[in-house]
Amino acid sequence: MEEKATRKLGLALLLPIFLCLVCVSRAQPYIGVNYGEVADNLPPPEETARLLKSTSISKVRLYGVDAGLIRALAGSNISVVVGVANGDIPSLAADPAAASRWLAANVLPFVPATTISTVAVGNEVLESGDASLATALLPAMQNLRAAAAAAGDGAAGIKFSTVNTMAVLAQSDPPSTGAFHADVAPQLQQILGFLSKTSAPFMINPYPWFAYQSDPRPDTLAFCLFQPNAGRVDGGSKIKYTNMFDAQVDAVKSALTRAGYGDVEIVVAETGWPTKGDATEAGATVENARAYASNLVAHLRSGAGTPLMPGKAVDTYLFALYDEDLKPGPASERAFGLFHTDLSMAYDAGLTSAPAASPSGGGGGAAARSGGWCVARAEATDAELQADLDYACAQVGVDCGAIQPGGACFEPNTVRAHAAYAMNQLFQASGRHPWNCDFRQSATLTSTNPSYGSCVYTGGQ
Repeated sequence: MEEKATRKLGLALLLPIFLCLVCVSRAQPYIGVNYGEVADNLPPPEETARLLKSTSISKVRLYGVDAGLIRALAGSNISVVVGVANGDIPSLAADPAAASRWLAANVLPFVPATTISTVAVGNEVLESGDASLATALLPAMQNLRAAAAAAGDGAAGIKFSTVNTMAVLAQSDPPSTGAFHADVAPQLQQILGFLSKTSAPFMINPYPWFAYQSDPRPDTLAFCLFQPNAGRVDGGSKIKYTNMFDAQVDAVKSALTRAGYGDVEIVVAETGWPTKGDATEAGATVENARAYASNLVAHLRSGAGTPLMPGKAVDTYLFALYDEDLKPGPASERAFGLFHTDLSMAYDAGLTSAPAASPSGGGGGAAARSGGWCVARAEATDAELQADLDYACAQVGVDCGAIQPGGACFEPNTVRAHAAYAMNQLFQASGRHPWNCDFRQSATLTSTNPSYGSCVYTGGQ
């Protein structure tokens, strides 16, 4: 997405698993963040490094090579992806010596003190419309890898890949039909062979945000934000998807498998949601950004994976660490930051251990902190609560046995009572954040223990 104002959408789907561990500051190996620099107000590298170390973020993707930040991360458990500018690709492809010089200037001075995991050669090259640049991409990757192997030591294990948008897919909805565009197939097939041979990842930018822009209906928003929804059944695989992120990633998995490279690992190089936008950009709000990012983080922490890649979190780089005030394009392009450049949180995405103050307009006080119990709102209808009940009991980690016949909480046998129990179970399993007790405004937090008789509601202050 960086330095690009237009983007094509991949598909229109999403999944609501909320499972999450309680938010911790310990680094999570699958959670990364993008560090864009199209701004004139960024904090000094040392301050950014301290901020990153205070979170559960374990990876940072740069769009170029920022020597100050790379050095500031030396000795930490945070790995770095550095980027090769698109304009450098032709020379790196044409001359192995140029690749050696690039590596000597941009990688070797920093390793092994700083862990550089990957070099992303170019950004969205295959979708650029520049055929000569696309042709040069693989030779540049090959020359850089050969230079790294020759250098040895900290450089020998670095992976070389390139970042793509969902526009490389000709088909993505439903996920089982995922296939790459014929016009990029010649270059992409060779690149996939290189990635497979070198155990490097296929890097892709799925954005449910853009899918929602193309289909701004309430049920699409819930599907994109990991919120309760009816789900979408893939007619080919018969898999029911409950969030857009999983659907988009599985469309990529299907495309890789169809191309003969299902063994290649997928890394989500960018994904995010803006906190504000132009009047024509529906859904660009702080609350929606927090819902997307926090629920995505919870989904990754659950280890559930996607339907086609179960049991393993997909390495994911959130977009982005800070807002970038100099980016062109619509207002949303300048509003993807998880943090403000004064180091305060734009919203709480569940990446730090300390509870954060709510952003302006986001509410505050005791009700905005985690804890307590989640119960049905008095004004919620039985139809709404039945949908919430069905949704909550279908989630991984939620045990609704107590509200089955003979269970301790079966009586009173009403939709309201059963829904309250199930919603609380999901709230507790999801990390006990306020946004985990929303259910499209049919639930609310309470400090009064709703347990009764032998029916015990998990939770407490």
